[in-house]
Amino acid sequence: MSTYRVNPAAPDEAYLRFWLERHQCTLTTLRPDGSPHVVPVGVTYDPEAGLARVITNRASAKVSHVLAAGPDGARVAVCQVAGRRWATLEGRASVRTEPARITEAERRYAERYGRTPGENPSRVVIEIAVERALGRG
Repeated sequence: MSTYRVNPAAPDEAYLRFWLERHQCTLTTLRPDGSPHVVPVGVTYDPEAGLARVITNRASAKVSHVLAAGPDGARVAVCQVAGRRWATLEGRASVRTEPARITEAERRYAERYGRTPGENPSRVVIEIAVERALGRG
């Protein structure tokens, strides 16, 4: 096994396949004091759009951390682990509230995780413009 950098816009087949498997992930954001806030989330990866997506509640701490970073977005990372395999996507996150973006994120979540997310009128999407992809496989 080796650690490698991946072209986030054109990942190799093994890396992409790993992101299509059903895995719990983590999202790391930064609190106002600079300390990391790490929470379990479901993540979808869309290399064609250069995005990772996390659906969440508008009142969550992760959303407040992203919003506090300002208009350029927050530096974040999402990661998944399965045994000795792992994959991380890093980039700038923004909070999206447009219904079409939420619907697309819900669709992708249902596709990856095998269940449609429940109704949530407070749902938003954290979209991560992926700048770096790393992994070990």
